[in-house]
Amino acid sequence: MLAYVIRRLFAGVIMLIVMSIVTFALFFASPIDEASFICGKNCSAAQKKQTSAAMGYDDPFAEQWWKFAKGVVQGRDYPDDPKLRETAPDTIVHCDAPCLGYSRERGDTVTNLIKDTFPVSFSLAISAFVLWMVGGVLLGVTAALKKGSIIDRGLVGLSLIAYAFPTFFVGLVLYKFVAIKWGLTEIPHYTSIADGGIGGWLSGLTLPAITLAVFFMAAYVRMTRSYVIESFQEDYVRTARSKGLPERTVTYKHALRAALTPIVTMAGLDFAGLMGGAIITESVFNYPGMGKLAVRASSDFDLPTTVGLVVLLAAFVILANIIVDLLYAVIDPRVRLG
Repeated sequence: MLAYVIRRLFAGVIMLIVMSIVTFALFFASPIDEASFICGKNCSAAQKKQTSAAMGYDDPFAEQWWKFAKGVVQGRDYPDDPKLRETAPDTIVHCDAPCLGYSRERGDTVTNLIKDTFPVSFSLAISAFVLWMVGGVLLGVTAALKKGSIIDRGLVGLSLIAYAFPTFFVGLVLYKFVAIKWGLTEIPHYTSIADGGIGGWLSGLTLPAITLAVFFMAAYVRMTRSYVIESFQEDYVRTARSKGLPERTVTYKHALRAALTPIVTMAGLDFAGLMGGAIITESVFNYPGMGKLAVRASSDFDLPTTVGLVVLLAAFVILANIIVDLLYAVIDPRVRLG
């Protein structure tokens, strides 16, 4: 097991390096002139050239990527200009490792921007994840056990309706009616645990988490139902029933464990994707998460922030794949780690 984990981690690091190279290549090939944005509208050609040289934009692609990769491990100064460091050290911004770049739009390092927005996105992602996994799996198993009944058709029908509604529509409806018109909840706003405690934290996340979970829960109801029904047709389930095992044991110990394997795969990837920011939900509820940061970075042509967020999201996806692979052996004994 340990050797497998080491191999998967090594492969994950290689994948992350390749992903960073591809992302950085797109950044390098962009027609946007970062030096012009940093220098300003009234910048002369000489000032623009000096800014471009100080920020390293004149360097070859390989050298720029190496400085970026080295900054992730060791940290980096912006601008990385020895002369400026001697003559005007107050103008130098040091970015501690792991350094993902410097945002000229916000005058701060990408690492600090992510530190400020990560707790919001993580809170929203984990709360929605718990809702859709618990609700989706339980309702999906119920529909499978009641196959062909009114309960089954009702759950499938409701899941199809919920799946058809876009996230922004669900969010706006909940915001307008539940929070504003009916006053059933407070106006959603993010409150950290340190500021509002567990109660305040959960209260602020209720409507955004439900908004985000509705779409995924609808998908997981149908997916769980399909996999559980399929697992009921397997020979090992028939064997378990022929031995006289209780139906509860057959369902939860044999059929459900096998059905959970593909569900865990999808859950891991979906959760990792949300860690990059739930863009629509954060925009609807004005939550200052990484999704909203990504939208602002894209609209402002803030390429360093965009690159940092893409690399971070790739790291989440790679880590999620490793965790999912390790969970396979726990959930399904037929899986053998090679």
